[in-house]
Amino acid sequence: MTERMVTIKNRAGIHARPAALLVQTASKFASKIWLEKGSDKINAKSIMGIITLGASFGTPIRIIAEGTDEEAATAAIEALFESRFEEE
Repeated sequence: MTERMVTIKNRAGIHARPAALLVQTASKFASKIWLEKGSDKINAKSIMGIITLGASFGTPIRIIAEGTDEEAATAAIEALFESRFEEE
């Protein structure tokens, strides 16, 4: 299992477009991938789960991946957060 902490850097937080990017990226990997905010843990391959997470600017998120390509999966998801979901 691989875990990484990220912080939401884009001002709008995670709305429909970033959620879609997360799902598209997560779906490329065989590993199970979760996003955790506080006590909420959702499947990163579920757009509804991501949107209902209600993650806004400055929110810390834990990326958790488990499987054969978990390192690559966490790195790819982390890169989306670091790039501010290509919005800014």
